[in-house]
Amino acid sequence: MIPSRGHSALRRGRWSSPFAEYLVSFCTRDRCPGLEQPDLTGAMLRHFDSLAKEGAGEIRTGVVMPDHIHLLACLNEDGDLAAVVRRCKGPLMPLLRERGFGWQAGYHDHRLRPDDEVLPVFLYIFLNPYRAGLAHAGERWPGYRCCDEDWAWFEELTDSGHAFPEWLERWDGRARGVGA
Repeated sequence: MIPSRGHSALRRGRWSSPFAEYLVSFCTRDRCPGLEQPDLTGAMLRHFDSLAKEGAGEIRTGVVMPDHIHLLACLNEDGDLAAVVRRCKGPLMPLLRERGFGWQAGYHDHRLRPDDEVLPVFLYIFLNPYRAGLAHAGERWPGYRCCDEDWAWFEELTDSGHAFPEWLERWDGRARGVGA
């Protein structure tokens, strides 16, 4: 049997590229649910918005799920993905500790190539709560966020900001090579 090297093996050789875009996922410790609590969700979504104002990078779109978060991050000229993830996780840590849970160490990332189509990534993130059975067609998941510039084009593809029922029946991001 081959010994497992765990998360540290995944981090070996990890590098960030200035202005690159990454699909990033990170989880609560032991996948403990609770992020869907309105105050935690609201704090995380506000923090997504503040990253761009602070010049740390931009969260183009993201979703807060009960036990994990998916986001599409666009790095700034410093190109430090680990710093962006720390800035996402760090501010919520006191609130999580108060409720008896915290973040799992590390994160999963997938760097998008410059010629990669972003629509499948947007759909994967947007549809995550629907595919998990947490929201239904015609409902809006309160933990979803999209920056204004991207929402201008992405909203036009939705059913007034909601998932089309046929998306929930047939779309499978993993089959198209997207997903964490």
